[in-house]
Amino acid sequence: RRVAVTGAGGSIGSELCRQILRYGPETLILIDNAETPLYEIDMELNSRRPTGSVARVIPCIGDVRSRKSIERIFRKYRPQVVYHAAAYKHVPMLQDQAREAVRNNVLGTRNVAQMAVEFGCEGFVLISTDKAVNPTNVMGATKRVAEIVCQSLNGLGRTRFITVRFGNVLDSAGSVV
Repeated sequence: RRVAVTGAGGSIGSELCRQILRYGPETLILIDNAETPLYEIDMELNSRRPTGSVARVIPCIGDVRSRKSIERIFRKYRPQVVYHAAAYKHVPMLQDQAREAVRNNVLGTRNVAQMAVEFGCEGFVLISTDKAVNPTNVMGATKRVAEIVCQSLNGLGRTRFITVRFGNVLDSAGSVV
C-alpha cells in the first residue's frame, strides 16, 4: 500500500510513521509543513528501515491548509491510506488563536479528507482527541468539527473514514501532562 501521514514531523505523526514502516508499505509519504522535523523523521526512517525493505519513504513539504498543496501530493503519489495527524494541539494557546485553530484543524482536515475522496483512497484515519467529547475549549471544538467533517464525507466515495481519539500523549509536543 501507499500510505500518507500528515503531520509526519510531529510527535504523533512521526510515531505513526515508525509503526507503519514496520509493516512494509510500498510507499510511505511523509507530509508536513515544517521542514526541519520532516527532514529529521525522513533521515531517521531511512536509517532504521528493516533489512530487505523495499519501502520508499518520500518526504513532502505540504500544508494541509492549502488545498492545492495537498492536491499536488495526492496527484503525484496517489496514497491509498491516509493517517491525518496534522493539527494544532496546544489547548491554552488555541484559546487565544481560534481563527488559526479553525483554519488548521477544521479546514485543513476538510482539504485532506476531500482529496482522499476525490483520489479514491481506501481509508482515512483522523487522529482526534478525547477533548472532542463535549468540548470545553477551542482545540476540542475544532477537533469535534473535524470529526463531523469526516463523518459527512463517509459514503460519498469509496473512502472509509475512521476517527481515533487520543488522550494526553506523554512526551508529545502538545501534552498537558
